[in-house]
Amino acid sequence: MARHCGAMATRIQARLSTVCPSRWLQDWHLSLGLSGARLAHAGAAERLQREYDAVVIGAGHNGLVAAAYLQQAGVRTAVLEKRHVLGGAAVTEEIVPGFKFSRASYLLSLLRPQIYAELELERHGLRVFPRDPYSFTPLLEDRSPPRSLLLGHNMAQNQQQIAQFSQKDAQAYPEYEAFMGGMVSALDPLLDAPPVDTAALGKGSLLQQLRNLRALRPLLQAGLALGRQLPRYYEVLTAPISKILDHWFESEPLKATLATDAVIGAMASPHTPGSGYVLLHHVMGELEGQRGAWGYVAGGMGALSQAIARAATARGAHIFAEKAVCHVLLGRDGRAQGVALQDGTEVRSKLVLSNASPQITFLELIPQEQLPKDFVQRIRQVDTRSPVTKINVAVDRLPSFLAAPNARDGQPLPHHQCSIHLNCENTHLLHQAFTEATHGHPSNRPMIELCIPSALDPGLAPQGCHVVSLFTQYTPSMLADGQSWDEQARNAYADRVFDCIEDYAPGFKASVIGRDILTPPDLERIFGLPGGNIFHGAMSLDQLYFARPAPSYSGYRSPVPGLYLCGSGAHPGGGVMGAAGCNAAQVALKDFRHL
Repeated sequence: MARHCGAMATRIQARLSTVCPSRWLQDWHLSLGLSGARLAHAGAAERLQREYDAVVIGAGHNGLVAAAYLQQAGVRTAVLEKRHVLGGAAVTEEIVPGFKFSRASYLLSLLRPQIYAELELERHGLRVFPRDPYSFTPLLEDRSPPRSLLLGHNMAQNQQQIAQFSQKDAQAYPEYEAFMGGMVSALDPLLDAPPVDTAALGKGSLLQQLRNLRALRPLLQAGLALGRQLPRYYEVLTAPISKILDHWFESEPLKATLATDAVIGAMASPHTPGSGYVLLHHVMGELEGQRGAWGYVAGGMGALSQAIARAATARGAHIFAEKAVCHVLLGRDGRAQGVALQDGTEVRSKLVLSNASPQITFLELIPQEQLPKDFVQRIRQVDTRSPVTKINVAVDRLPSFLAAPNARDGQPLPHHQCSIHLNCENTHLLHQAFTEATHGHPSNRPMIELCIPSALDPGLAPQGCHVVSLFTQYTPSMLADGQSWDEQARNAYADRVFDCIEDYAPGFKASVIGRDILTPPDLERIFGLPGGNIFHGAMSLDQLYFARPAPSYSGYRSPVPGLYLCGSGAHPGGGVMGAAGCNAAQVALKDFRHL
């Protein structure tokens, strides 16, 4: 198989440089994206109508979820996507011929179970490969072979792995998992309901006030579930994750591995107060009933978006690619009345839901004079700093790690299906990488999460070849001394990342066929992620729940009547979760019934 892939690599490299030319890349995955759009459009009207009950701006996964629920309730809904491919950041794109990449988001866990069931996503083609084991941290050390930490769903095996570094930590690990699991279970109800509208609690008739009190139920459920542990759980939410992990453990490889979930996607260090919540956010999901499990979507993340799109079109929704919205139409009373497209087309509707970021929605699609000044200021002040550069790599063989060499036949081993954590020997390395970025410099030893989805889904690459996802940080959006992320800077950083991987897995650089480098400005330009932030804004406590995207507007409604925010910039935040889309649809439906 390696010979087969090697021959193909030679043919591909005749057409590619190490970095694929951007214009050729654009032409190549334009054809793939259009085919995906047609697939989602099957069963919908071939022509965009001039009037609907609801229009959804953007076909990210949240927008598609919202459309499915609206249409299911009998609200005639259209989804308008500016790109040639549906899914927002949850897309599959064939960047290198024959290699299908989850170009932005790359793992699934957080999708709400009720969305999976109610939209019948399995019937619409969604298949997921669960990972077990799921985490692999090889070390750089003088001993031969170097040690590594492999974690999965078998607690006894996890303890055996941790005992290499600390018997005390091995004994503490089950209690730590139970503690975190209890907190996740307690907070879970908050994800599936709008934040409490405190301003409405004391308003209206007595009957209306009693109805408003029902909104407190999820919050009360969470408080009761936390119970006597509330002070300890409060500390997890507010303290640096390094402090929390130091309380439980002593071995650095374990602490650094766990800390990655607290800082991934965040311009934060393990020493940053409040970093504990991001860790909780990443362990809130489940797959096939397994809490905290993550998996690869068969066919890449775009297959998830396609399944949701099929669910929406099966219910009657109309979904269109390459329909860029330039502004929201407003009536004389200031109410949203539809959208105008860049080609001049106007589509009228009673509801407008925006899957775009709060920044695009309120600072670009709505005239500023139509919004309260303090609201505009709040949106402008949202922290959208991103540390992330995503690198998608086509390789002609599996990486062979010094800590876990490949089998002779080149077949994937258990650790190849994991999130592979590099430069994670200790939390100091993570903090140092963060500190360099705060001064405008890409990290010298960046935190790298390396995933190989083709280890479980071989159809993503030619026989014997593989696709590799590198989620790396820290890279500032704005470089020091006014420098830009030009081709030289992008390639220099990617080379640095590859050098790091080479230290752990000699021969990696020689296996590379092609690569796609997405710095924070690239993520913003291509996917509309503000500042390149994968969550549409930091998941810090000051930007969550009551304050997401701004105080008094956390319940999906906006200052513009009839306009709702349904993307990751709304509660409960980022990740491929679908909760914002589902919750926003329910709020919009409630209003629609009173129109």
